[in-house]
Amino acid sequence: MADPQALARNVALDGLTAIFHAPSGLTHLLAPPAPQILAALAGRPGSAEEVLARIAESFELEAANPADAIAARLAELEAVGLVAKT
Repeated sequence: MADPQALARNVALDGLTAIFHAPSGLTHLLAPPAPQILAALAGRPGSAEEVLARIAESFELEAANPADAIAARLAELEAVGLVAKT
């Protein structure tokens, strides 16, 4: 699950998204699909497959294996503390 919106500030910057994570005091620069993954997880947890289904409703994913790509981005977001397994 992603941190609640109250804990982070998002600003779009020429194709990137700057996210200030209040609990850690860190600012992260994210490229797509990371911001879309966070939006898909906002307020509701989900597996890589569930996140993929949510994102696919609005975006066309170009990866050869989108589920693996989403799982890799989720692991990266978890490593920096922007998402947590529930």
